[in-house]
Parts: sequence; structure tokens; C-alpha cells
Amino acid sequence: MERRVAVTGLGVLSCIGNDIPTFWNNLTNGVCGIDYITEYPTDNLAVKIGGMVRNFNPEDYGMDKPFIRKQDPFTIFAMASAWQAMNDSGLVAGENIAPERLATYVGSGIGGFQTIQREVEKFMEDPSGKWISPNFVPTMISDMAGGQIAIKFNARGSCIDIVTACATSTHSIGEAYRAVRYGFADAIIAGGSDHCTIPLGIAGFANAKALTREENPKHASLPFNRSRGGFVMADGSAIMILEDYEHAVARGAHIYAEVVGYGSTCDAYHATAPRPDGSTQAECIRIALEQAGFDPSSDNVYINAHGTGTMLNDVTETKAYKLAFGDFAYKCHISSTKSMHGHMFGAAGAVEAAATVLALQEGVIPPTINLDDPDPECDLDYTPNKAVRADVNLGLSDSFGFGGHNACVAFRKV
Repeated sequence: MERRVAVTGLGVLSCIGNDIPTFWNNLTNGVCGIDYITEYPTDNLAVKIGGMVRNFNPEDYGMDKPFIRKQDPFTIFAMASAWQAMNDSGLVAGENIAPERLATYVGSGIGGFQTIQREVEKFMEDPSGKWISPNFVPTMISDMAGGQIAIKFNARGSCIDIVTACATSTHSIGEAYRAVRYGFADAIIAGGSDHCTIPLGIAGFANAKALTREENPKHASLPFNRSRGGFVMADGSAIMILEDYEHAVARGAHIYAEVVGYGSTCDAYHATAPRPDGSTQAECIRIALEQAGFDPSSDNVYINAHGTGTMLNDVTETKAYKLAFGDFAYKCHISSTKSMHGHMFGAAGAVEAAATVLALQEGVIPPTINLDDPDPECDLDYTPNKAVRADVNLGLSDSFGFGGHNACVAFRKV
């Protein structure tokens, strides 16, 4: 039997807010959180800006000093968002949900990147390896965020770590939706986390020609803009609690939205470039729309675009929307919130799914800021510069990752 799936909790950590109210307020007011990197010297780096998590104290999110000391930032970030989302949902394993029926689907595009850099530096200084931390492996592996969250919240169901680059947390939410829908869990802690704005990360993505070289941090992330030149790397995490709809109703939970569709495809084309005709991306969106029961005569649609600000992605994504929706694409409300919070890599899909759910609940479309010179090939309604009010009832959040990984999750207003 197929079950309905509700969103009953949200948590976020980002450069524009370390909680949902702050994040949403800044998002709808067009606040850009991208700034100069001051956490370490950038004199020798080609890129000196990023979306850094700041004013963040892990102890405010249920973590103690020994835990904080032993974990990589990506795990600490994930735990902070999970703590928010679980408190928001009101779920407590052993009280209103059986521990065996609570699962964890939390992914990371890279995992403990900072830990890897630190331990490699030690190894290069002394190849004997005697100074390598015994916690190196359990700290850096990408499944540790989900594992630690499961321990914290006594979630004894499946604990799945999905790694699909920029599509990681959209796939995590989509696969969690399937698991709840088909009865493999009653609720799932789903999302993603990454901490990539370290020197090695900046150098690697910059040399891959993925990052913008724009020096003005407030006008650097330029999705769908003619003058875009790459994305801005950012840190953070986002978690969404997916729950059996009837289970949520029975316990009186607040329901943000209903998850109604999920599409997943692969470009099977190139390691970093999207399939240029947009066909595989469009198929991913079409699958989600079909499951959602999309009706052009009654649905008012918001799409939180992948919208990275790279030359290839934005044009290809525009083609994909036109292929998936036909002429209806011109009626969709679309925006790229990466213009404000940057590209959070493995956390990007989850933070953008949270924005999509909030847009449905509040009837407000967050803007694509810095869209002062639209690319003529990106001619859809990308909500330039200022938020608009719209009574949208169907929301999509899509992500396209290195390796050709495509994912799209659909939500309905309740």
C-alpha cells in the first residue's frame, strides 16, 4: 500500500541563517551571505570568497565539547540541522515513534574534507604515519554525519549515506520519500551537509574552472545572468523530517507540505558538464511531475532551480524546463537561491528543498538576486532581484551533480 508522506520538521545551517526563521527572512529579503574568507589566509588562492557559516556555536544545538572536538565540521553542521529539525517535528524515538521505524538518510558530497587535508599534511611531514589520528577514518568518512545523527536520536532504522555530488541531499530526500511511501519507515531524518570552503577545496574547484573569479562577494553568484562566471562555494547543512502522513496527523504534528514526487536520472555524458540538450534533466523533472499529478489547468508552480551560475548549467537547465513543461514553463515561478547562499554542494538540494516547502507554506517566491542582466537564453521567469507573492500549490526542487546525477523532488501545499 502506498502511503502519503508529510514534511514535519526543518533545520538549516547556512551563511544566511543558522535557523529556519533567520534563513527564510534573509532569503525573502534578498540578503546575500557570501563574503570574503577570513578564516585562513587567501593571499595565494585564486578565489577569496565563499559562503561561510559564522556566528555558530555547536553547543547551542545539543552538542557537548568532547563530541565537537572529535568531529569534522560537516558532521557538526549536520547534527545542528538535525537537532533543529527533530525538535521542530516533535518526534522522540521510544515515545511517539518506534526507534526501529525511524531512519536516517543524510549524505555528504565529500565528507570530512578538513580532516583529510589536516591528516594528509601531517603525513607529508612524517611519512611514517605515526602522527595520524586514530580517529582519522571514522571522522572523515562521509557516512559519519548520518551515523552520529542516528546515535543521537536513537534512530535504529536504515542509515543510508548517499553521495552524488551536488545532487546528494535531493537524492537523500527523494529516496527517503520512497522508503516512507512504501512502508519501510514511519519517519526519516533526511538531508545533507558539506564543509568545502577549505584551501584544498577552493583550489580544487577553482582549477576545475567551476568557481567564479569575481572579487566582489555581493555580486559574485550570478545565476541566469549574462555575466555569470561560475558558482560560489558555500558551507552548511539542511535536514528535513519526512513522515507517514497519517502518523503525523495522529500525533498532531505541524505539516509543512506533502512530498508527492521524485525523479532521478543520469546524463551518462560527461564527468562535470551537463548533457547540453537538457533531455536527461528534463526526464528527471517529468518523472517527478507525473508522480505529483501535475495539472496545467489548476497548478501554480514554483521551482527552486539548481541555478549554479555556470555558463553551461543555466542554459541547459532552462532547456530542461521547456522540455519538461512545454509552454507552461513560461508560467512557472522560478528562482535560484544560490544567488544568496552560494553552492552548498552536498547540502544544496536539502537547503533548497526547505526553501521550496517554505515558499509553498508562506506564498512567497524568494528572488534570484543579482539578476540585473539576464542571459537571453535564460528567458523564463527567474524572479529577478525581489521576492514576489504568489499562491503556489506545487513546488519542485531540482539538483544536477558532477557525474551527471540528476534529482528532482516535488511538494504540494497542504
